Amino acid sequence: MAITYNIDTKMFHLQAKDTSYIMQTVHSGYLAHLYWGKKIRTAHLSRKLRFIKRAFSPNPDPSDRTFSLDTLPQEYPAYGNTDFRTPAYQVQLENGSTVSDLRYKTHRIYKGKPKLEGLPATYAENENEAETLEIFLEDRLTRLRAILLYTVYEQLNVITRSVRFENKGSERIKLLRALSMNIDFYDDNFDFLHLFGAHCRERYIERKPLFVGTQSIESRRGASSHQHNPFIALLRKNANEDEGEVYGFNLVYSGNFLAQVEVDQFHTARVSLGINPFDFTWLLEPGGSFQTPEVVMVYSDCGLNGMSQTFHQLYRTRLARGSFRDKERPILINNWEATYFHFNEEKILQIAEEAKELGIELFVLDDGWFGKRNNDKSSLGDWIVNKDKLPNGLASLVKKVRDMGMQFGLWFEPEMISVDSELYRKHPDWCLHVPNRPRSEGRNQLILDLSRKDVCDYIICAVSDILASAPISYVKWDMNRHMTEIGSAALPPERQRETAHRYMLGLYRVMEEITSRFPHVLFESCSGGGGRFDPGILYYMPQTWTSDNTDAVSRLKIQYGTSLVYPIIAMGAHVSAVPNHQVHRMTSLDIRGHVAMSGNFGYELDLTKLSKKEKEIVKQQVAFYKDIRRLVQFGTFYRIVSPFEGNEAAWMFVSEDKSEAFAAYFRVLAEANAPLSFLRLKGLDPDKNYELMGSGEVYGGDELMYVGLNVPKRHGDFISVIWRLKEYR
Repeated sequence: MAITYNIDTKMFHLQAKDTSYIMQTVHSGYLAHLYWGKKIRTAHLSRKLRFIKRAFSPNPDPSDRTFSLDTLPQEYPAYGNTDFRTPAYQVQLENGSTVSDLRYKTHRIYKGKPKLEGLPATYAENENEAETLEIFLEDRLTRLRAILLYTVYEQLNVITRSVRFENKGSERIKLLRALSMNIDFYDDNFDFLHLFGAHCRERYIERKPLFVGTQSIESRRGASSHQHNPFIALLRKNANEDEGEVYGFNLVYSGNFLAQVEVDQFHTARVSLGINPFDFTWLLEPGGSFQTPEVVMVYSDCGLNGMSQTFHQLYRTRLARGSFRDKERPILINNWEATYFHFNEEKILQIAEEAKELGIELFVLDDGWFGKRNNDKSSLGDWIVNKDKLPNGLASLVKKVRDMGMQFGLWFEPEMISVDSELYRKHPDWCLHVPNRPRSEGRNQLILDLSRKDVCDYIICAVSDILASAPISYVKWDMNRHMTEIGSAALPPERQRETAHRYMLGLYRVMEEITSRFPHVLFESCSGGGGRFDPGILYYMPQTWTSDNTDAVSRLKIQYGTSLVYPIIAMGAHVSAVPNHQVHRMTSLDIRGHVAMSGNFGYELDLTKLSKKEKEIVKQQVAFYKDIRRLVQFGTFYRIVSPFEGNEAAWMFVSEDKSEAFAAYFRVLAEANAPLSFLRLKGLDPDKNYELMGSGEVYGGDELMYVGLNVPKRHGDFISVIWRLKEYR
């Protein structure tokens, strides 16, 4: 069994593939954390809990001055009863007090993994893949119950956690804080790693030592955000890409979040993660319940690569769903940077015809096809075809593209509304707003209030009508506005601070309904590029537009950082025109292609303006990617050289049976009289021989990994080299 309970020691032992997680109830029902790390056979624990009298650490039991919650390593700590550290949850009672006392009541262990009501989460395809523990904690005075959910994936180093609150009492209880997990490490000998950035500069890596006090990242924007991803990791000081212990935490949620580590006076480290308590409350009526989002916790003793590969495998196979989970993704052409809003049917067909000749498989019509949308100032919410641009209608255009032998895709921004729209004129209260306050606009738009059922129903109907009107096989779902004036005309005053979370529940309901109605459609999410690249969205939409920044050099860091958590098959990556529209850099088609084919490959430029030579390069890139597509999208990914540490970057993909590999090297700037470069590969079978395709040369896997390949000397800036390897028999 993956989860055992020792009734004599009151100890829980959770065992995943190569990791153990151990808890114990102590002193009348407090749940203590004992261990998380490399798998151990038994839970006797040579390093038992020690209780020491500490001055200024109060004692809940006056007869035992050695026991204080202020020094106890806990699983789900409260506020107000001797623990001065940050609590995992906090409530307010009808008498105004904020003290609670959750104690162990009972537990149950069962096979499989439950769904979380209204929320995305990882899943098990059969009950033998996972085992779940529910620990019931209860406050005897208020009868508030918290059910701690732990699921262990037996073949992965993964434990997931969440909490469900239930009000079993007779009075209303207000949740002020409801984080999804807490873990107290016994020491602080870690580095703190997270992914930060901005629009067009997402998921840069920062690593720094823990310090006494609190380190945190968060979003208060109503989305997981470009600025901070809902992921953190603790790394032992000696940990690197391939060696050392790493503890990764990722919240399966797309809204406001908080991830923090608090180091106390005794140098213990408390990690907690969940919905951001900032501007959040939730009113629990008697009999009511509240489910927190899931946190995925990954342990690796093989460095960051080991952590990443676990996240990749889990998210690709047990988070993403639907028919496209295991399908190769098509190579696409998107017209956005080719035309922006200025197109007609003739122009679209010209680009599509050129794309078909070059071997591209999917045409995507981006923003501007609906309402009176000739710029970004109008028509969001009016999902009716613009007959000035498409006089024969959408169905006719789709048929013409499909008759060429290509699939057809379409852009939407369903969560938004333009002030200049028929929908806004009809329903001005359907947007997020606060009475008597101005309605701030972003990108000339407001946000529909998805906490309202009628608004969600409208979006489901409007998008479904378009998708049912023609054989559309791909949707790009955009979201270009963060939340301000967060309020709902449909909620009473005491529930206004529930609006942001209710919005997320509404969004998840909308996505669940639409993706279920159209299972043949490949959905790609977008939020100004990567502003909502999180596991919550990946549950509904198996790929995300990684960044609006399509510059190849910028994408080295963006894609490298994203790969710490998210699988390559989830990353949309396109070749765009030069000078690049975001940073105005000139780069070759070679490096643009090599960076983009390290993800879900596509193009975003006007193919009709390319020279004959450029078109031939594109044709070769498309053919090459089709040959390596399964390897890139489903292979094991290895980071080799970090663009955050110097002038170079490199990574590679290896097939599951280690019979083939694809490696890519990039150098940003030329250097006079530079040293020679070589690349040690990873993940190959040392006992196999590999042919370097196109050269006729054969090398042992051990030689390629331990000695390495010479990087050809190339002149100029922005250089890339790729290698294709196949087992030589």
